[in-house]
Amino acid sequence: MKYIPEIELQSPVKIKIFQEQRMKELLSYVSLNSPFYKKLFASHHVDINSISSLEDLSMIPPTTKDQLQLYNWDFLCVPKSKIIEYTSTSGTLGKPVTISLTENDLKRLAYNEYISFACADGTQEDIYQLMVTLDRQFMAGVAYYEGIRKLGAGLVRVGPGLPAMQLETIQRLKSTVLVSVPSFIVKLIEFAKQQAIDLNNSSVKKIICIGESLRTSDFTLNPLGKKITEAWDVQLYSTYASTEMQTAFTECGYGKGGHHHPELVHIELLDDNNDLVKNGETGEVTITTFGVEGMPLIRYKTGDIAQVFTASCVCGRTTLRMGPILGRKQQMIKLKGTTIYPQGIFEILQNTDHIQDYIIEAYTGTLGTDELKLFIVVNEPYSGNVESNLESVFQSQLKVIPEINFSSPSELEAKRSGGRKVKFFFDHRI
Repeated sequence: MKYIPEIELQSPVKIKIFQEQRMKELLSYVSLNSPFYKKLFASHHVDINSISSLEDLSMIPPTTKDQLQLYNWDFLCVPKSKIIEYTSTSGTLGKPVTISLTENDLKRLAYNEYISFACADGTQEDIYQLMVTLDRQFMAGVAYYEGIRKLGAGLVRVGPGLPAMQLETIQRLKSTVLVSVPSFIVKLIEFAKQQAIDLNNSSVKKIICIGESLRTSDFTLNPLGKKITEAWDVQLYSTYASTEMQTAFTECGYGKGGHHHPELVHIELLDDNNDLVKNGETGEVTITTFGVEGMPLIRYKTGDIAQVFTASCVCGRTTLRMGPILGRKQQMIKLKGTTIYPQGIFEILQNTDHIQDYIIEAYTGTLGTDELKLFIVVNEPYSGNVESNLESVFQSQLKVIPEINFSSPSELEAKRSGGRKVKFFFDHRI
């Protein structure tokens, strides 16, 4: 029988009471052990004894990514002798941040992924093919590995890339679930077509999609998700996570948002003034971690913009559901007076025929304004109408047209410089 934590089936009132107890435990812990939060509480005259409800958390100023970068080791609450795993953020928006884990943190991480894979209809009978890195201080790879082990399912560590090896492994070991970045699944589909391999005859029934948005704001599949399901009859599950919060939001089979685990994290959506947004509005995902021993965080602003949904899910869970990430606050671009996010451009490019790969670069123009360049690789042979078609779509959907450049696969690979994650957006703005 599929495991669902009891707290995720309780009423919102009971969940709130439960989280408020976890909050008090956290505040007591960091006030004794966190150099950063000791200083923060003192400088802002925060009396933790006066904080008794989740609403009272507003007495504590949010923690920013800049603070985590500048004062990284001040967040450590244990002696370094208790650290057994050093992980880091990818550095997408600046200098990478080290997140140190204790033995208890690794157990928490395994529990998080165990209940997340169970939420995504995982069973002991499944064989998971991990198409992500387990090295380079990548927390997610370790989390997936430990979570699948706790689930009791089969596990194949193939790593990222290499479509030929991925398909050979699927055929040889009969993997039933893939864990992968969805844009790589598109490349896998293209390779299978070239090799005349019918993926619908494979053993794979489910794909856990990480690192990229899979759905639009109304939970329908975006162009990337449609490209996969139109070619391959599989169930897709979208996820959202970050290294800093050491927690994941994973869809159940109904595909209506990532389910919240209230025993692991508290969520707020904040506006530009650090106030809670109204129900149904989008805001910056701000998290408070529960049960983290090494580097707990209070009201940490992730930079991700999303919406949450409070209605109970058909699956029976009563917890919040996280909608698709609509963009990152620091990646907001003001192009010719129009506000856009890279995700909106991704969706246009993913939905355009003949485009094989792409990179978006933002930079500061000579007048100090935001400018955009697109570098696109097209499949050969291709129609000369690709550029004009793109310009028409950009004009109709985003109201602005970025500079479009055609490139080769080797040129894009050189721009990416072999980073831990395949990057599609580079921000060179001053």
